[in-house]
Amino acid sequence: MADISGINSEGDNAFMAKSLLGTDVEPMYSGANSFMRRKYTRDLRDADVAISGIPYDCATTGRSGTRLGPQAVRKASANLAWAPHFPSGLDVFETLAVADYGDLVFDPGEPMTIPDAIESHAKTILDTNTAMVTLGGDHFVTYPILKAHAEKHGQLALIQIDAHSDTWEEDQQRIDHGTMFYHAAKQGIIDPASSAQVGIRTHNDKTHGFNIIHAPWVHEKGPEAVVTEIKRIVGDRKAYLTFDIDSLDPAFAPGTGTPVTGGLTPHQALTILRGLEGINIVGADVVEVSPAYDVSDITALAGATMAFEMLYLMALQKKKKEA
Repeated sequence: MADISGINSEGDNAFMAKSLLGTDVEPMYSGANSFMRRKYTRDLRDADVAISGIPYDCATTGRSGTRLGPQAVRKASANLAWAPHFPSGLDVFETLAVADYGDLVFDPGEPMTIPDAIESHAKTILDTNTAMVTLGGDHFVTYPILKAHAEKHGQLALIQIDAHSDTWEEDQQRIDHGTMFYHAAKQGIIDPASSAQVGIRTHNDKTHGFNIIHAPWVHEKGPEAVVTEIKRIVGDRKAYLTFDIDSLDPAFAPGTGTPVTGGLTPHQALTILRGLEGINIVGADVVEVSPAYDVSDITALAGATMAFEMLYLMALQKKKKEA
């Protein structure tokens, strides 16, 4: 149950906050739905991390609707915004200055311009030396975001938590949420040998050099073994973390476009994310939340929780650098 004894009488911290640091408690059922009640601003001079939404779903191969994902995840995050991180007890927002940058606006009637628009959007944020945690949108949005991160940081390791490999081959490059990591690897944006795909439970004839940790292996060996394997694979390389909500079993996350039975439990996913402490994560996203197929917002809440865990990891990185 939320402790609302310290409610901010002004409310609407998304607009009224005087700083990007700190937590002002307000009712979870009212007010402007910024992510975790962070301040909406495009001024990133004091920001460590910008939350950004990419409401795009035209790359889906099945059920659409993830364009509504950022909005749903923000709304669900109000359920989490009143308390420090569990189980660490760390008040993430006393350490990490986080702004909600809002959503990318684009013209859906000009589909071939959208990948460049997403990449430009990411570059604009990264050029201020602000890290990104992005809310999708379908999983294709990760590809142009990765391009912008690789331009800034060099070739990256990819930590992908997903039901699908998203490395299916194609003769020409299309806007598709099932092929983009095939192209990212071919183009040298990510290094497959230093990348881990976790929770995979759909068949692909080729690995393209990626290290695949299938969902049955996670269930058999446990999340702690997964963390050990990810750290072995990634080492000290700069890494980008992408979490497709369909990595969770549809019992826990029905609100997604391509659900696959046999997936991770929220406990497994959270244990894996928390175990990534020490990996040099330079950017992250949560994608494929599709509210039209959700039940009581449980998928949106799962997405918000995973994004909060990403901020927790970034807060730990900052504390380590400052120590």
